[in-house]
Amino acid sequence: MLVKITGAALYGIEAIPITLEVHAADGFRFFLVGLPDNAVKESERRIEAALHHSGFKRPGKKITVNMAPADIRKEGAAYDLPIALGMLAASGQIPAEPLKNCLIMGELSLDGSILPIRGALPMALLAAKLGLKTAILPHQNAEEAAVVHEIELRTARNLRQVCQELMGQQPASIQAGKSLFLESESYLGPDFSEVKGQQGVKRAMEVAAAGGHNLIMIGPPGGGKTMLAKRLPGILPPMTREEALEVSQIHSVAIGKGQNGLLLQRPFRNPHHTISEIALTGGGSQPKPGEISLAHHGVLFLDELPEFKRSALEVMRQPLEDRVVVIGRSKMTVAFPAGFMLVAAMNPCPCGHYNNPHKVCECPKPMIERYLGRISGPLMDRIDMQLEVVPVELKELMDAPVQENSQTVRERVVKARLFGMERRSNKKVYYNAQMSPAQVRQECQPDAGGKRILELAMTRLQLSARAYDRILKVARSIADLEHSEPIEQHHIAEAIQYRSLDKGSWGRR
Repeated sequence: MLVKITGAALYGIEAIPITLEVHAADGFRFFLVGLPDNAVKESERRIEAALHHSGFKRPGKKITVNMAPADIRKEGAAYDLPIALGMLAASGQIPAEPLKNCLIMGELSLDGSILPIRGALPMALLAAKLGLKTAILPHQNAEEAAVVHEIELRTARNLRQVCQELMGQQPASIQAGKSLFLESESYLGPDFSEVKGQQGVKRAMEVAAAGGHNLIMIGPPGGGKTMLAKRLPGILPPMTREEALEVSQIHSVAIGKGQNGLLLQRPFRNPHHTISEIALTGGGSQPKPGEISLAHHGVLFLDELPEFKRSALEVMRQPLEDRVVVIGRSKMTVAFPAGFMLVAAMNPCPCGHYNNPHKVCECPKPMIERYLGRISGPLMDRIDMQLEVVPVELKELMDAPVQENSQTVRERVVKARLFGMERRSNKKVYYNAQMSPAQVRQECQPDAGGKRILELAMTRLQLSARAYDRILKVARSIADLEHSEPIEQHHIAEAIQYRSLDKGSWGRR
C-alpha cells in the first residue's frame, strides 16, 4: 500500500513542501531515500521505540520512504511524525484518508512524546499557501502556529493522541488563531523618562526613529550612549501584522522551538564584540539567520564598535544598503531579510576621555587616529546620523525636571511616519530610510535656502554622493515630524548637524 503525506523543509525563512511517500511491501526492511541527512536516517530507531511505547506494532513489511523532491536535502528530526503515521497507515493500523489534505511535522521521543520543532510558523503559512485544510504540529508550537487563521491547526503531545484523533476516538485539539495586537501597544522595556539630560541626543534619536535611520554615538564613558540605545525600541511604532509575521518567521527558523506566539515587540539585538562574521550575518552549511536578520524590523545595537573585528563589520556594508543578506553555498543560495536600524556606540579614543571636559586624555594623536581608523570610511558613510555625546553635568543630573516618557515620543514618531506614508506614492516604503535614489529626488527637494546650505556643506566637508542622499533623507524625517510638506532651510541645517564625524577627524582637532 502507498500513502502520501505532506511535510515541509526550511529554505531560508520560508518553508517549501516535501512529499513523504511511504510504501509497504512483502519483506522486513526499512529504506529511506530522497537525500536525508544523518538525523533523518536515524528516525527508524526513534520511530520503532515510539510505536512500541504507543501501543502499535512495527509493520512486518518492507517499508520504503521516499522524500520528494529528491534533489533537496532534508535535515533534522521533524520528519519522525509523518514517517511514523505513514508507516501505520501503509500497514493498515490507522486510516489513510485523514492524512490527505494535511501538513504534518514533529520530532518523536522514544516514549512516543512529540517534541517541538524549528520553523513551525513558516510551515503553518505553507499549509495555508498550499490550500491544505489542516496542519498537525507539536503542542509546544501551538501559540506560534495559531496565528495563521486560514488553516485548522491540530496539536498533539504524543503519537497515541494523534492516532486517536485520526481514528475519531477523541476530539481534535484544534487551536484557534489569535489576534495580532493583543498587547502590542504596551512596551515593557526601559523608558526614555529615566534618562536625565542629553536633550540633543534624544531629539536625534526621535528623528532616527521617525525615519528608520542608522545612528552612531561617540563620546566618553558614562555619557549615556548605551542607556539611550536600549530605550530606542520604546519609541518605534508598533509592528504591522506583515512585519510581525516576518520577524516571527525569522526567529522561528533561527531559534524558536515553541516560542510564545507572534512576536509583537520590535527586536533589540545586542551582540558582544567577539561575535564572528557568520554569527553576525548568518550562514553555516545549512544557512540560518544571523544577528542582523534577527534584528529585522528592529534595532541592532553594536556597543564599543571599534572592538568588533573589522571583517565582521565590513560584511554589513551590503546588508545596510540592500536590507537583505544573501548567503551563497555550493548547493543553495538563500536570502535573509536584514532591514534593521543600526545603532552603534564608541569611545573617541582608547582611554575614552578625548574631548571630555572633565578628564584629561593622554592618548597620542596617532593612537587616536588608529583607533578611529578601525571603522572604515565606506561603513561610516552608510550611517545616516553621527552624534557626539558629552557627559551630563552633575547639576543637571540632580535638578533635572521630569523627562518625557517613551510613549509621548512614540506618538510623535507614529504621526510622522503616517504623514510620510500619506505623501508617498509607493506604499511599500514604510519609512524614509527605505527610499530609493529616485524617490529621494522626487520627495526630498529642499527650498532655495536649504540648497545653498547643502551645497556649502558638501564642498567644505567633502561629502560623498551617498552622504548627500542620507542628509536629504534625514531632513525629510525632520520635516515629517513637523508635518511640513516642503523641506526648509532649518531642516537641512539640523540634518547636517547630525554628521559630526564628517566635520573633521577627531584625532586631528
